[in-house]
Amino acid sequence: MDLATVIGYVTGVVCVVFIGIGIPNLPVFYDTASFFIVLGGGLAATMISCPLEMVTAALGISKHVFFHKADSPMDLIKRMVEFAEIARRDGILALENVTDTIQDPFLVKGIQLAVDGTDPELIEQIMNTELENIESRHGKGRKPYELFTKYAPAWGMIGTLIGLINMLSGGMDDPAKLSSGMAVALITTMYGAVVANYACGPIADKLILRNQEEMLLKEIVLRGVMSIQSGDNPRIVEQKLKIFLPPKMRDFGKDS
Repeated sequence: MDLATVIGYVTGVVCVVFIGIGIPNLPVFYDTASFFIVLGGGLAATMISCPLEMVTAALGISKHVFFHKADSPMDLIKRMVEFAEIARRDGILALENVTDTIQDPFLVKGIQLAVDGTDPELIEQIMNTELENIESRHGKGRKPYELFTKYAPAWGMIGTLIGLINMLSGGMDDPAKLSSGMAVALITTMYGAVVANYACGPIADKLILRNQEEMLLKEIVLRGVMSIQSGDNPRIVEQKLKIFLPPKMRDFGKDS
């Protein structure tokens, strides 16, 4: 589980609900019409903007925000160096025996292409195309959250305008009704801001981060396969791949 995500949402609830609003005042901040205007309107606009399958798929993708175990780039580099040592010692064909132990289909594909003697330029072209397709799928997966983040505040404003029109059309004679109607109108704006900045926006940003993490690992795999295929010394393979890490993370394995 991603502790940062959990801590962030819990902190938001504590600061806004318990400290800012206060539990006794919570009923004041609930309005059914406002709730459905923001969520229903935002969902309607999102579904108009993208296919239904993208909207339904986004619900499943959201689990990566809370449950995500990122592979270590250092461990991946160590493994690529091990593959380079096998290829250097026993020949590149020996790598065919290790594919059964690899769970990453992208890495398996790269090794199989190298073992089959595929032209290096063709290997790079195939794997880069796969990277582009992976990134495209990730972008489609988070698109509904980005759209909801865009539309929710606008629907909050629409709900506010609806509330103001209803309030003013009811007359200005009763100050109590006037202030009550104004409060309800403002609640809709608040709902739109909360949905955009507490729910959908952070989810979209976290999915962007997940994509960047995976693209880094895939790029390490690509460069590692290319280096192994060209017959580089394992030490050279290691140095080529460590370039993808921040300088302070490049000293791992020196004592081993």
